[in-house]
Amino acid sequence: MIRVENLRKKFGDTEVIKGISAEFYPGKVNLIIGKSGSGKTVFMKSLLGLFDIDGGEIYYSGEPLSQMDFKRRKALRTEMGMVFQGSALFDSLTVEENVIFPLKMFSVMSPKEMLDRVNFCLKRVNLENSNKKYPAELSGGMKKRVAIARAIAMNPKYLFCDEPNSGLDPQTSIVIDNLIREITQEFGITTVINTHDMNSVMEIGDNIILIKEGYKAWQGSKSEILSTDNEDVNEFVFTSQLFKRIKQSHQTASARE
Repeated sequence: MIRVENLRKKFGDTEVIKGISAEFYPGKVNLIIGKSGSGKTVFMKSLLGLFDIDGGEIYYSGEPLSQMDFKRRKALRTEMGMVFQGSALFDSLTVEENVIFPLKMFSVMSPKEMLDRVNFCLKRVNLENSNKKYPAELSGGMKKRVAIARAIAMNPKYLFCDEPNSGLDPQTSIVIDNLIREITQEFGITTVINTHDMNSVMEIGDNIILIKEGYKAWQGSKSEILSTDNEDVNEFVFTSQLFKRIKQSHQTASARE
């Protein structure tokens, strides 16, 4: 579990994150949503420890990040997996070499144990027998699945994903969403995702945080989105006619009940 209390982050005189408090739960898909420039990327990088915060506290399983020494922070990073927006695979390395990379960097496994772990992760993302392929030989969806395999190679407690469906067609996006949800539930991971994809929000959003202009404007589940009267949620989520119809349909069904 990750808990954030009154988090603040400045760049110069500009405060980008303005006192956000939130919780991210294990075994749940936790989504951070908001318009471009709302502060959600800065918020995620602060959670990762990539930015030093200017106020508040971040707790990992009850342990305050600010009180961790270098050794403890390094150990914490081995408990984190990251799926980058562009997959961030090494083009000169094979699929197997990409997935094994963090194991070589941080684990004390034997070569056989590392290969067994790679094969397990590739099987879990439905990429068996793709070990010797290079990123240039893969589709966009396959690259994302390799990135997920690499992110879970160290068996992380925490999984962070930055726009995992960026650049993917709708059908492939659904595959990636379902894969992330399955892995999150199967391994009890605290998964945190930055996304603009409202299909992802409505399909896998167990716990959703809306950030607006550096503030937490709302927190709830995908089902609560359909019933909330929060103006910021309605402005962000239901701008399209499709989602307006979805909400109206939900409200009509609830009234009948």
